[in-house]
Amino acid sequence: MLLIHGVIHTMAGEPIPDGFLRAENGVITAVGAMPAEPAPGEEVIDVQGAGVYPGFIDAHSHLGMWEDGLVFEGDDGNEDTDPLTPQLRGIDALNPMDRCFTEACAGGVTTVVTGPGSANPIGGQMAAVKTYGKRIDKMIVKAPLAIKMALGENPKRVYHDKSRTPVTRMATAALIREQLYKAKNYMEKLDRAQKGEGTPAEFDFKCEALLPALRREIQVHIHCHRADDIFTAIRIAKEFDLDYVIVHATEGYLIADELKEEGARLLSGPFLSDRSKPELRNLTPACPGKLSGAGLPVAIITDHPVTPEQYLPALAGLAVREGMDYDEALRAITINPAKICGIDNRVGSLEVGKDADFTVYRTDPLSLSSKPEMVFCSGIRQV
Repeated sequence: MLLIHGVIHTMAGEPIPDGFLRAENGVITAVGAMPAEPAPGEEVIDVQGAGVYPGFIDAHSHLGMWEDGLVFEGDDGNEDTDPLTPQLRGIDALNPMDRCFTEACAGGVTTVVTGPGSANPIGGQMAAVKTYGKRIDKMIVKAPLAIKMALGENPKRVYHDKSRTPVTRMATAALIREQLYKAKNYMEKLDRAQKGEGTPAEFDFKCEALLPALRREIQVHIHCHRADDIFTAIRIAKEFDLDYVIVHATEGYLIADELKEEGARLLSGPFLSDRSKPELRNLTPACPGKLSGAGLPVAIITDHPVTPEQYLPALAGLAVREGMDYDEALRAITINPAKICGIDNRVGSLEVGKDADFTVYRTDPLSLSSKPEMVFCSGIRQV
């Protein structure tokens, strides 16, 4: 397939005013300035000056975990019978037949990071998946991508109602540490056994699931809103040398200087919602702009279903309205989430060798009144 005469926003450099993009077998094989010569039998699509953008990326959602229109029957995001569940795999709950996948794709969102919610201090494994397909195994970009952890009010509220630990922030942090120490000891025992020193560790499913995080092979995504919870997340991550990402960071703009000093990476949002709990009292759509203005790498997220997945570009537009630089807002839903989540080898920009996920817009993609004219996922037109 050859797409011609588009304004190509590669997100890897300056836009190409009159450019082309070629895709073969689901991968981008050429991007450049016109003219471009079609190969024999190649499908040619002339977009006549429309904007071409990478498929948008939501770095934090629960798409497919809470199914649209269902209550308990489709609620698979929180296993709130045990506060420590690192062994749970989000892909085992994802239902790609949920119509929200179709709506996300139609809205130009072609990749999402999705998985367990924040009821548990350690909730399970997040995955990056495409929004088009029938079988989740064929939609995976990376799984597991991260271990989900949570601080703040959510674990307290859930387990207070059950009259069991944790009911304080201290206990939430202590439970996380305890499980990480167990996993660290388990890893050390495995390593010694491999060297012929001592007996092998007895298999422990929870510890086994945390090994990739302790070895920095996957990330740890830590849910926190308040500034003090953000600092607790950083404290724990440093103790165990975790490759961490702060999810939500609602009060991050109040401590941007400290976060810059730490080199923190932030997933900002959702901010098109009500202040549904006390720790959201300082919620503002100006947050991602203030964070990026301070020089921090930031992505904008929906936390679907809090904000429906297809409105991710509208969130970026709202951030622009509240002061965020336009180009930074566009980066916050394309290359930034790809880099922050370590999947930029496949998605996030229009470059040779990457997945052929892209959208075509006649108008500003960050405008609420705008929708994509075409959406391609792995080089196949979906819209």
